[in-house]
Amino acid sequence: MLNKKINDSARKSTHKARAIMIQGTMSNAGKSLICAGLCRILKQDGYRVAPFKSQNMALNSGVTKDGLEMGRAQVVQAEAAGIEPSVLMNPILLKPVTNMGSQLIVCGQVRGIYEAAEYFRIKHTLIPEIMKAYDELASQNDIIVIEGAGSPAEINLSKGDFANMGMAKLAGAPVLLIGDIDRGGVFAQLYGTIKLLPEDEQDIIKGLVINKFRGDANLLSDGLDMISSLTDKPVAGVIPMLDVDIDDEDSLSSRFYSNSNDAIIDIAVIKLPKISNFTDMAPLEATEGVGVRYITRAQDFGRPDLIIIPGTKNTISDLMWMRTTGIEEQIVKLAKAGTPVIGICGGYQMLGMSITDKAGTEGGGSIAGIGLLPVHTEFKTEKHLAKTSATFLKVNGLLSSLSGVNITGYEIHMGKTYLTHEASSLLTLNGNEVMGCQNGNVYGSYMHGFFESNECRSAILRDLSEHKGLTFNKNILNWEEYKERQYDMLAEGIRSNLNMKMIYDVIEKGI
Repeated sequence: MLNKKINDSARKSTHKARAIMIQGTMSNAGKSLICAGLCRILKQDGYRVAPFKSQNMALNSGVTKDGLEMGRAQVVQAEAAGIEPSVLMNPILLKPVTNMGSQLIVCGQVRGIYEAAEYFRIKHTLIPEIMKAYDELASQNDIIVIEGAGSPAEINLSKGDFANMGMAKLAGAPVLLIGDIDRGGVFAQLYGTIKLLPEDEQDIIKGLVINKFRGDANLLSDGLDMISSLTDKPVAGVIPMLDVDIDDEDSLSSRFYSNSNDAIIDIAVIKLPKISNFTDMAPLEATEGVGVRYITRAQDFGRPDLIIIPGTKNTISDLMWMRTTGIEEQIVKLAKAGTPVIGICGGYQMLGMSITDKAGTEGGGSIAGIGLLPVHTEFKTEKHLAKTSATFLKVNGLLSSLSGVNITGYEIHMGKTYLTHEASSLLTLNGNEVMGCQNGNVYGSYMHGFFESNECRSAILRDLSEHKGLTFNKNILNWEEYKERQYDMLAEGIRSNLNMKMIYDVIEKGI
């Protein structure tokens, strides 16, 4: 009955769908995962549901089927909702380029690079585009799950806000406030956040959620009663630290600190200061028998079976960092000793002979590359975005089993890379255009996401194992099936620890 009531009222509305907004007491409180879980639950309960985040700041992004760029968190949430990702779900994306400036992406397309103060001055002009995207999305769905950004209590940024309470008002969305108990002081987080808000915004908060709890939730009962009394807000639930493997939004990701000491295959990934799209490594991390280590110091390399240089939002500055830390020297040393190296996007650019940024796309300048691939990169002002299908050409060196393997993925880069006359291409796109380069055991391309291919992953792990005189006898998981199981596990963990009747009541009543 409750489900039918919300569906009927949403479909009769001439304005927009029902909405609920998840805000956090801080970044990394778990907003993105809770939104993904709610999307999955609402889908399971028969709703047309979509995620929305008006403004996202992250280095992880995805490409839609029509070649537009959006935040990775909303791609994940769309997958959880069982729908195609759309830039309507994330109209404003900020990708940090320097400590003070970010690339501004509006409805999937680059508008330019803005210093923080400059963006703050012009951001109010973006509200019509945000609302156009939201209204179109809301017209297609029963419920919108909106994710906030950072904390609503960032009082220095509250003027002209459209990421937190400003968006809640624009959408008429009641708010659940999430606190992270794992980082300590959760009751102070919740109380302080609420009390820093003006009364009208305090009223929009309809419930509190404590996230990432470890232990017996009964031990929290007195604290839950007290925080509810102090804030006059009900506690909607205590969500435990869930053991699910779902893409993280940004570099606060705990995966950077993981290690596997009993793995058959040891993979070293360079943790660049401005690392982007590190979710490329997620299928490798999830595969049994594979250990993925993130390297920040030259002395941490050891003798890996494979080195991966991932994408970055600032290729030249991250290459300079590798140079000054001694990481570049170690990569060259290990590559010359036979260790295979794969460069993805910015990592591919770094492996070449030179990188030039005359247009100032990422800050300007030029620099000699690592010199392991016979290619040269020039940055352009246009960003190349595409969903891509490709086939490996005849692959030389240790990873020869990749020859002829078909893969799908996406491209998202500013530079254009030119092969020298003696260079060998790595891939053919859609049967004609070539992309990437190979030289011995060193491989590079602009293709993101190719580790998601079961055949590709299997070929790489088989070749690496045989090189060690071993047989890789672990199961090669099906990545799509694996992700679906994780979304269902997330939904189950959230559903069983949230008062879902309260959540549905909040959605029905609005603000």
